[in-house]
Amino acid sequence: MGGRHAVPSRSGRLFREIAKFGLVGLSGFVLNFAVFNAVRTVAQWQTVRASVVATAVAIMGNYLGLRYFAYRDRGREDRNGRKKELGLFLFFSAIGMVIENSVLYLTTYGLGWDSTLANNVSKFFGIGIATLFRFWSYRTLVFRTAGGRPEPAVVSRGAAPAFHAPPAGPSETLLYVPGERATS
Repeated sequence: MGGRHAVPSRSGRLFREIAKFGLVGLSGFVLNFAVFNAVRTVAQWQTVRASVVATAVAIMGNYLGLRYFAYRDRGREDRNGRKKELGLFLFFSAIGMVIENSVLYLTTYGLGWDSTLANNVSKFFGIGIATLFRFWSYRTLVFRTAGGRPEPAVVSRGAAPAFHAPPAGPSETLLYVPGERATS
């Protein structure tokens, strides 16, 4: 039953999506902190200004990772679609940047916590809050399934699908992707 054509459960797909998003996010996190601390110490820029530059660098790295690793099977195929996708990605990333750097701004200038440790801890929490927003917006609004199609559904024999599918044998499971021929 669980052969090579078995379709992972909805929770299994979500877990893999979160894992891939997390790997890309971890690389962006490391890049963000490396650039932030380098710009802060070497160039001696102000805290939030250095953080904005670091976040922008991480955003571009994250786009490449999300587009070509985490969500490579989703999204728009044509040139105009990719432009729209990139525009949406940058728009929601900018909102995430504001969330992330607002936490840093409030703790640095509002509370006066302006040490290297305090800045890094504040940045860490800001990234955490912004990541929740980014995950939701990227998966639901930016990297949608191709043409806005829903994800594949699993239908067992005897179920009443809302689509036309060829009949299956007694123990077969069908994988249905709208617009494609069902396979077992």
